[in-house]
Amino acid sequence: MKKAIILGISGQDGSYLSRFLLDKGYEVIGTSRDAQMSSFQNLVRLGTCDKIRLESVSLNDFRSVLQVLNKYKPDEVYNLAGQSAVGLSFDQPMETFESISIGTLNLLEAIRFLEKPIRIYNAASSECFGDTNGQAANESTPFHPKSPYAVAKAAAFWQVANYREAYGLFACSGLLFNHESPLRPKRFVTKKIVNTACRIAAGSKEKLMLGNIDIQRDWGWAPEYVEAMWLMLQQENPDDYVIATGESNTLKDFINEIFFCLDLKWQDHVEIDKDLFRPVDILRIKANPGKASRKLGWTAGYKMRDVARMMVDEERSEYSRDVHK
Repeated sequence: MKKAIILGISGQDGSYLSRFLLDKGYEVIGTSRDAQMSSFQNLVRLGTCDKIRLESVSLNDFRSVLQVLNKYKPDEVYNLAGQSAVGLSFDQPMETFESISIGTLNLLEAIRFLEKPIRIYNAASSECFGDTNGQAANESTPFHPKSPYAVAKAAAFWQVANYREAYGLFACSGLLFNHESPLRPKRFVTKKIVNTACRIAAGSKEKLMLGNIDIQRDWGWAPEYVEAMWLMLQQENPDDYVIATGESNTLKDFINEIFFCLDLKWQDHVEIDKDLFRPVDILRIKANPGKASRKLGWTAGYKMRDVARMMVDEERSEYSRDVHK
């Protein structure tokens, strides 16, 4: 039985990854900053919470990281921890950088120190690329981060590359483009749109307040993306990969699809709030996930319109369950 540690297991990706690895027959250890106080609602929702060993680990504390690695001696480590909201990173730049960049460095150094054949996956981000001006970003595209979050992710990406080259660690980074699911926290704009639109469809008179809806993103389905993480660590040699659908749409397109699923016209319910615009934002970004297709055998099965429909269906099911309780 293989053993895997998922750092940041309570988030969207960590929760889906835990289910995926359990289905593969792994022993799964999950961490959060305070395992005694965390509710692990996503794990409960997926029915995996009682099948996972849970530990308290602070990635900013080297001793804490070293202890959990030495205790379990995992075959694989998935680093999904750290502050995950781009917008929030402008308000909390120091916390964002420390939790992502310093945390990743502590993890790499602990693995090097233990001298065990531990394979590590690091969650990088499409945000590292910045605005690609309509050009499809691949693994060789230069970084131009435009937020404290993106700067931290870019630093962590190069730390992983450095430890792979300098010390021979089996260390990979996944440059994941936007991937959504019903487990997205409410602070993410996609979840905000789905939640509000479903309330409006149920009779609410509220308006959906949004910032720049002309930005372009590549939206995929999160449960598919965790398989790509796992596949990276099953290869003969470590490498970095862009993980995306290869299809970009505007946020306006996403909004339209959500309201269309609910038989509504979004123009009747959406208002633009200039206060919701970010200080700097990526306007257009595209992805070329060809390397993942060629080397991992991974391609996205769901595109933006599929994702929108599935999120609406799940939200309406939840609303119906709550009403009939």
